[in-house]
Amino acid sequence: MRSRRLPAGMLAVAVATAALLAGGCGSEDDWSRPHARPSAMGTLGPGFFDRSAPPAPEATITPRPGSWDGTRPSEGYRVVLLTAGTDPQTRTLVNAVTQWAEQESVSLKTVTATRPDQYIARISEAIRLKPDLVVSAGNDLVDPLAMVTPNHLDQRFLVIGAELAEPTANVTAADWTGASFRGEGLGMSSEYDPATFTPDRAARALRAGVAAVLNGLTGIVIWLD
Repeated sequence: MRSRRLPAGMLAVAVATAALLAGGCGSEDDWSRPHARPSAMGTLGPGFFDRSAPPAPEATITPRPGSWDGTRPSEGYRVVLLTAGTDPQTRTLVNAVTQWAEQESVSLKTVTATRPDQYIARISEAIRLKPDLVVSAGNDLVDPLAMVTPNHLDQRFLVIGAELAEPTANVTAADWTGASFRGEGLGMSSEYDPATFTPDRAARALRAGVAAVLNGLTGIVIWLD
C-alpha cells in the first residue's frame, strides 16, 4: 500500500508542532537532577566596588546606581524565596523576587513560614532543596537565620531589606536607609521607615545583591542610596 505524503505546508506545521511539544516537556526544572554551576552573565560596571581594595568580610559597600545592571544570572539559576510575614514591606520584597525570576528565567521555589515555631524548620527546608541562592524576605527571619547560616557555609544566602548583625561569609545583605533591621534587641543602622520599601527600591536591592553574589562578593552589606 502506498503511503500518503503530506502537502509541504501541512508537513511544516506537523514538524513545528512536534518540536514545540518536545521542547515543552523538558522546560520545567523540578530540581531533581544536578545542573551546571551558575555564572554571572555580563560584568559589573564601574563603581560597584573599589577593585583596588575589595571589601573585607562584614564590610559595607555603596555601589554606584546602575553599576549592577549589566549582570544577570545564567539560565536556570535556582533560587529559593524564603519568606515570613504578611506586612506590606514583606509583600513588596516578595513581589520583587517573583517578578525578577520571571524576567530573568530563574527557576524559583518559595518556602513560607507562617508561625514563629516554623522559622527554623522552613530555613532547613530551603537548604535541603540545594538552591544556588536562598533569598530571604521578612524581618522575622533575621534572628533564625543568624542561628542557622553559620552551620551551612556552603549555602549562599541573600537578605533583602534587612541584615544579620554578624554575617558569615555565605550571607550577603542588600539594604538602604529606612530598612536595615538587624535582629531583636539590636539597634538599626538607620531609622526604620516602612515607606522606603517601594517596588523600585526592592527590585534594585535584589538585583544589586544577586550581582554581588554572582561575582563572589559575599558576606558583606550592599547599601543603596
